[in-house]
Amino acid sequence: MSNSSDKLSIDEKTKGKQNVEPITSFTDENIGKNEVLTSFKSADGKIVNITGDVDEAMKLAVNLNDIKIDEKADKKLLLKIDICLLPLLCLLYAFQFMDKISNSYAAVMGFREYFGMVGNMYSWCGTAFYLGYLFFEFPSNMLIQRFPLAKTASVFIVLWGMILCLHSSCKSYAAIITLRVILGMLESIVTPTMVLLTSQWWKKEEQFFRTTIWFACNGVGTMLGGAIAYGLAKHKDQISFPAWKVLYLVDGLMTIAIGFIFFLHVPDNPSKAWFLTKKEKEMVVLRIKDNQQGFGNKHFKWYQFKEAICDWQIILYVIFGCVSNIPNGSLTNFSSILLNTDFGYDEYDSLLMNMPAGAVEFVGCILIVAIGIKLPMLSVSFFSMVVGLVASCMLAFSSNKEVKLAGYYLISIYALPMICNLACFSANTAGHTKKITADALYLISYCVGNLIGPQTFIASQAPGYSGGKITIVVCNSISVVIIAVNWFIYWNRNRVRDKKGNEEATAILSHVENFEFADLTDKENPYFRYTL
Repeated sequence: MSNSSDKLSIDEKTKGKQNVEPITSFTDENIGKNEVLTSFKSADGKIVNITGDVDEAMKLAVNLNDIKIDEKADKKLLLKIDICLLPLLCLLYAFQFMDKISNSYAAVMGFREYFGMVGNMYSWCGTAFYLGYLFFEFPSNMLIQRFPLAKTASVFIVLWGMILCLHSSCKSYAAIITLRVILGMLESIVTPTMVLLTSQWWKKEEQFFRTTIWFACNGVGTMLGGAIAYGLAKHKDQISFPAWKVLYLVDGLMTIAIGFIFFLHVPDNPSKAWFLTKKEKEMVVLRIKDNQQGFGNKHFKWYQFKEAICDWQIILYVIFGCVSNIPNGSLTNFSSILLNTDFGYDEYDSLLMNMPAGAVEFVGCILIVAIGIKLPMLSVSFFSMVVGLVASCMLAFSSNKEVKLAGYYLISIYALPMICNLACFSANTAGHTKKITADALYLISYCVGNLIGPQTFIASQAPGYSGGKITIVVCNSISVVIIAVNWFIYWNRNRVRDKKGNEEATAILSHVENFEFADLTDKENPYFRYTL
């Protein structure tokens, strides 16, 4: 029912006594229109209007046939989605990290000497990347909301591959800094795209493990990049121009190739999946109904933006994003330099010795999540952050080379808390505008942390860089506290919702067909529960 006579009034005098017997239905006629179909009062007393401005998944949901998914069919569909999408997502994320860490490899291959870098000039190469990332984070999020998700991301991937190739043609320090800024702008789209794709295709309880798999492929990027750099460094006498230039060319061409494959292979949402039958597309919609969110909404909703910037769980994660990524920014740019100058490995060995860190990140993150798959997500995050804290203390305060090296490798586990954060945002933030705002704010703070990170490694403190190492310890300590506080916020919100309930709202929503795709926020939807 879509005309005004079917609207349900909210009146304190008749609270809990409204006539909710009629079924409020979304139809092809009212989808996309801002017409109010029904209203209810949220737990915090706010009037929530359900309109035709709904999630893209609603277009499939309203035309669903009466189908049921048995366990065998569900497992078969999940396997098909995993096989068709997950390998490419993993490859893309490995390549984007290989791009980031290429500076670290190039630094011990003659990159700094070529541009005459002295003092903190090299640190600014890392900072410049995240200046571009920071500047373009909100615009890139707006673009993937307004335009086809996978196609837009593909264009950015190809362009950043071209910019990487151009690194090899730079003749001045100013030129390389400019390209680093542009590269950061273009790479700002990749993580939001991955988070949105994960929330579109997998159930809430499936998202954490999938996010862990593709994010842990940062480690694959470290290993692959290290192997390529080592091979080029060993054969530099057989190459007509500097090996570090070839490194950027190889990375860039590989990225361009993955961009074209992504364009042709990855659908913008499940309703456009070339590898699914019509029935399978309907099954995907049914599978993700319990997520209380769907494929996305093309319209920017200001009220959801305001809710996002005032939500304490998001504010805390924004702070976490900054603090926890200061170590990431420093080690991404200085790992090979530390191995070369502080640990005493030569040019070739410092490239090789980076590879175990990638293996620890890839295997360690997936192994911890696989073992703790039945545990609350934030418990896994807390444990891995404590491991990262202990490892950073080993790196910063031990005088034993082997202990310091073990600490350096174990620090790679701190990637897992960020994985948990991304999974939390995907699972615990509903309303498409609120979700992309939360993602953008988090990634802006991620940029700020990575901007600060390289600056903590001060040239005058070389080769030990004690100030940078102590900063890592302090940041990891603060991160542990933030994870614990956010767990309490989620737990308390669920406790309050379970205790108080909201009979009026749930009664009304129970008579709204496919309300899961009405683009409600997590605070508006009385059925929403936060994943711990």
